[in-house]
Order: sequence, then structure tokens, then C-alpha cells
Amino acid sequence: MTEFDVVYRCYGAAKEVTGSCHLLECGGKRVLVDCGLFQGGHEQEKANYASFGFDPAAIDVVLLTHAHLDHCGRIPKLVKEGFRGRIFATAATRDLARIVMLDAAGLQEEDARRAQRSGRRRGESPAMPLYTLDDALHAMDFFAEPVSYDSDVALVEGIQARFLDAGHILGSASILLTLNTGDRTCRIHFSGDIGSPGRPILRRPESAPEADYVVMETTYGDRPHRALPDSIEELYRAVTETLGRGGNVIIPTFALERAQEILYYLQQGTQQGMLPPHAQVFMDSPMAISATEIFRRHTECFDRDFQAKLRQGDPFTMPHLHFCRETADSMAINHIESGAIILAGSGMCTGGRVLHHLKHNLWRERSSVVFVGYAANGSLARRIVDGAKSVRIYGDDVQVNAQVWTINGFSAHADQGALLNWLGNSPRKRVLLVHGEYDRGIRAMEECLSKVGIACHAPERDEAIVLN
Repeated sequence: MTEFDVVYRCYGAAKEVTGSCHLLECGGKRVLVDCGLFQGGHEQEKANYASFGFDPAAIDVVLLTHAHLDHCGRIPKLVKEGFRGRIFATAATRDLARIVMLDAAGLQEEDARRAQRSGRRRGESPAMPLYTLDDALHAMDFFAEPVSYDSDVALVEGIQARFLDAGHILGSASILLTLNTGDRTCRIHFSGDIGSPGRPILRRPESAPEADYVVMETTYGDRPHRALPDSIEELYRAVTETLGRGGNVIIPTFALERAQEILYYLQQGTQQGMLPPHAQVFMDSPMAISATEIFRRHTECFDRDFQAKLRQGDPFTMPHLHFCRETADSMAINHIESGAIILAGSGMCTGGRVLHHLKHNLWRERSSVVFVGYAANGSLARRIVDGAKSVRIYGDDVQVNAQVWTINGFSAHADQGALLNWLGNSPRKRVLLVHGEYDRGIRAMEECLSKVGIACHAPERDEAIVLN
């Protein structure tokens, strides 16, 4: 390798759907795209405490595609371990990342306190959080001025970036990097997470531009999504059937985008008479509540039709809607035996308030759990979706007697057809396939691209790939 070779390494989301982290090196400069938390089972989460595989102090710039935890969740750890460069993101991503990282820090401090209490009884060394609230706040000091879509941003000498609307969540972007490497120019496009076209709130994803290389997510590279109208109809059926038999509806939701979208559909269903008019809806997630407020501030990210709806009234409110910020309000919900629709995080049931609601409702035949998003391997959500008869929650074995609904048409990720349309037919030297399970999304996308003569490769973690 020479000084002006462009070298790519994947340090997260390599043959898995979590922990996105991509490093580019060229001419002594180092650009990191995303720095996400590993989520799922115990083994995935242990990886968060391991070394990054590179020196954080040597990173010049971080580019953040969007504010989901698996893309931004290790930024405070990066700063804590020596990063002193600048972080570039859109305005909405910066605002959302702040609440996501603070929420993660709070949960980690709480988990550490719990582990310390039990550890003291066993004579173990004190457990330490991955990072603290102070660390998360300190990380915000390194964010540069917000980036606008479709404008060129000079990062360091010889490297510039352009953020394109990815249509995934509020403020999400795919990022085109242009590197001047001595006597040539190399263009590399990072997809981040690509949204599904035709959603009611956000604009369609901008197609991948011409580039020598594309680093592309493959979360749903192996399948089509169910049609959105059919998914909305099934959501309404799940709610009406469950409330009709005297149960509660638990909807584990990701706080960014999914919570707001489901809330919008519930509002529409109530307004159009598709749902019982007196159903009690609880948004039981302080982060989702804060994210909803941020949505109201960043109307520049919305689809034109949705902007028109905003002028007619607030689409994120409805009768009998309760925002539950305080712990006491969340605990009070568990005294309700029927008639409640509860939106609570986390979407994969790896932590948060949804665990308490599952513990109180999962064993009840009258209730339902409605999954409307991706469930990673090892997560509690995946175990329930895969048909577990009993799961362990806060030290107790809980029978899964509630009806389980899995509605994949709400995914904020593009399906196989949408990913291929996003990539288009422009000539590429190679497409690097990431952010997917190898035996599912990645392998299927390899087959699709091979059929049309596009060279592709699924990198291993820490594999050095020279982009000639």
C-alpha cells in the first residue's frame, strides 16, 4: 500500500446488523463513518467494551449518517478514549443524537448501579458504565455546524463530503465522499440506512450517485416488505381484536421514526373510525416524547404532503393520548388490565420500560404484543417472534401466552427491490455489503448483484480493503 491508497475497514455491522462503524484512511487522514453501539444478546453487547480496533485520537473526522443507537451509540466512548476531531451531521440528526446518547448513558449508569449492588454481595470489583451522562454531554461539544443536504462540505485537506437524504429517519443521510489521492480522485458512497419509499412522513430516499465504490446496507436484502396499506390494516385488526377481548396492546417501538409513525397511524385510525374512539394510548418513552418534539421542529425533513397536513393540525396528537415521562406514570400503566395501547421502548426489547409492560402482559392470553420493527439475533424480541414459550425478564420466567403479531411492512429499511432501485445501474468498481445477516440479507444481495455483473464483497471485521 502507498501513501495515497484509500484503505477501507469495517469495525461494526460486518456480517451483522448492529454497531455500524467504517474507517477510511488516505494520505495520513482518517475519516470514520458512524460509531454505533452493538445491540442484541450478551455477546454483542460485550463488544462495546472492547477496543475499537483503531486509535480514537488518530481519527480526524466522524460523519454520522443518522441518530439510531447502532450508528451513534459509541461516540461518547470514542471521545472518552481520545477523539478530538469534528463530527458532521444534519441538524435533525444532531438534535436526535443528543437525546439518544443521553438516554443510553442513563441506562448504562442504571445498569452499572444494579450490577454494583449484586457484585458487592459476591465480592466482585465494581461494574462501570460504558460511558456516563457527562461523557455523552461532552461528546456533543465536538459536533460541527449542521450539514445541509446536497451541499459539499470540506472535511480535511483533499476530502469532501456530500450528504443526501436517505429517507430512513428524521435527518438521515447517505454520504458521498470524494478523495483526491495524488493524481486521481476516488468517490465512495456510504448508504447509511436506506428508507422505504412511499412513507407518509419523510421524503423518498435520494438514489445513489455515481461513485467508484458503494458501502451498502443489506438489512432486508433477502425479501420484499409487505404492502404498507396491508400492514396498517393488520395493525388496526390487532388493536381492535385485542381491545375487544379485554386485553392490552404492547407495541415495542424504536423511539425515532417508528414511534412517531405508529402514533400517526393510530391518530388516523381513530379519526377515520377504524379504531375504538375511547382507546387509551400511552407513549411510554421519554426519548420518544422528546423525539416527537424534535420532529415538530424539523419540518424541513418532511414530505411535501405531510407538510400540508401539519398546516391543518398536529398529526402527532389524538384524544386519550398520554405522554408518560415520569417513572411513576409508567408504573401506573401496569395497573390497567384492559383497553390500553402502550408504545414503549426499546424496539428490540433489550431494555427500557417495555420490559415491565411485557412482564405484566406477556402471560395474559387476552393481551397482544405487536412487533413493527427489526429484531436482531439474540434480542428478547427475536426470541418472542421466533416462538419462545417462556422468556426471562428481570430474573423471572414469564410464559408467552399473549398473541404475538409481527408486521414487517412498517420497516424504516428499504427491502430488496428498493435497495436495488436505490443502487441503480451506474458502473461501480465494487459494492461492499454491510449491515445485514450474512445468511440472509447479504447472501441474497450477492446473488442479485452477481446476476447483473456488479462486483461485490462482504467485508470481515477489521479486514483491510484497498480501494484502487
